[in-house]
Amino acid sequence: MHGTGELRGLDGLAQAELIAKGELTERELTEAAIERIESYDGSVNAVVIPHFEQALAELAELALAGRPEGRTTGPLHGVPFLLKDLGPSAAGIEATLGSAFMAGYTPSAGSELVARFRRAGLRVLGKTNSAEFGVLPTTEPRFHGATRNPWDLTRSAGGSSGGSAAAVAAGLVPVAHANDAGGSIRIPAAACGVFGLKPTRARTPLGPSVGDLMNGLASEHVVTRSVRDSAAVLDAVAGPSIGDPYWAPPAGPDSYLSATLRDPARPLRIAVSTAPAVGPVDPECVAAVERTARLCAELGHQVVWTEPTVGFADLVDPFLVVWAAGVSSAITAAGLLSGRTPAPELFEELTWSLYERGRAISAADYLLAVIRLQQAARTLGRFQEDYDALLTPTTASPAPELGSFSQGTPDQQMARAVEFVHESPLANLTGQPAVSVPLQWTADGLPVGVHFTGRFGDEAGLLSLAAQLERAQPWAQRLPELRAETSCSR
Repeated sequence: MHGTGELRGLDGLAQAELIAKGELTERELTEAAIERIESYDGSVNAVVIPHFEQALAELAELALAGRPEGRTTGPLHGVPFLLKDLGPSAAGIEATLGSAFMAGYTPSAGSELVARFRRAGLRVLGKTNSAEFGVLPTTEPRFHGATRNPWDLTRSAGGSSGGSAAAVAAGLVPVAHANDAGGSIRIPAAACGVFGLKPTRARTPLGPSVGDLMNGLASEHVVTRSVRDSAAVLDAVAGPSIGDPYWAPPAGPDSYLSATLRDPARPLRIAVSTAPAVGPVDPECVAAVERTARLCAELGHQVVWTEPTVGFADLVDPFLVVWAAGVSSAITAAGLLSGRTPAPELFEELTWSLYERGRAISAADYLLAVIRLQQAARTLGRFQEDYDALLTPTTASPAPELGSFSQGTPDQQMARAVEFVHESPLANLTGQPAVSVPLQWTADGLPVGVHFTGRFGDEAGLLSLAAQLERAQPWAQRLPELRAETSCSR
């Protein structure tokens, strides 16, 4: 019998293997995850919409039915899983989008991505905290309260997928859903010391409700303890859905998981830069990239220190046009779905400011911003023809203190966010795959993510490199010390 403490350090594929070998039942694995959430999450506040009773009821129904033909037997069969409270819907589970505006709204139909998660075998136990409508790179919504970083409870877990990253870092579950329109998978992964892959644009489905978000900025995937878990989930969920407006180029003949089992086929040419973006870069983040560059060189790769031909600092204005328009349209759509009318008292000040700004943007200005971003994507794409990957800091600093983004006017809050995200939105603008790899740590024990951007469509190359780095400098068994206590809110 495996205790909940031992399970806390296992990745998803290892937990699925316990079920496959008969060492644990699905129910035992599920109950152990619920016990961990109830014991540890009181101090972290990662899981804001529990789905425990329903998950156990689903298992009971399957048992009564004798687990008929057609049951879920995916590669992550029985693995505890959490959905982010923003993005794809799950029928029968509340979807607040981190906002009082959507409190109590429960969709009656689910998204294609959630169906694919379930077919992969993942067992949904609830939803994780998100920044309100995903507007900030921290997870401190007024409605659900702040998610705290498991490595230092006074610090941010990043955002907007901070609840998911914190849950995985704390060992509550090995895998959790996340999404990314400006770094929201990779930023919290860096802050919490877990692995985060933003796939190539349109690699994973957004339907059936939408086919495109923010002109292609947004991608859906997961945060994980290990590189191989991320690859296994991508194998299970990647590919277009009926009616998608466009889709990513087909992957190679081998699975993404198989790419993690071998080193890159040849030495890679890796561009490296620690140049400031909109603001300065913390010395800890510079040192993390320098150490990672040395490790890459030791592994036989060619490391070239150079600055890309275009940076996020050149694109902040058009990015914010698309961002504000996207937030505004998301709020409008949420109102139509729920039958509610947006009002300022139901939103945080910054969210409402973006909503109003988005409503004031003309169609012409929006399309001009899109053109500028597409031109930059071509420029960066040409630069990266000479390099297999681009290595930079994931964020401009390690996890900041809670409350750092709530100070000042909405414009000042957004300016602070733009400085912190460093270059991470570039991969959203270009559609390229990108990963945050938890290789480095500060002297005080905070994780520092390093960021690799790959060529368009080449998740396999990034996953192979990340897995090689993981073998050289493992991180998955590293867990924060958390005091077990029963949360009075559950």
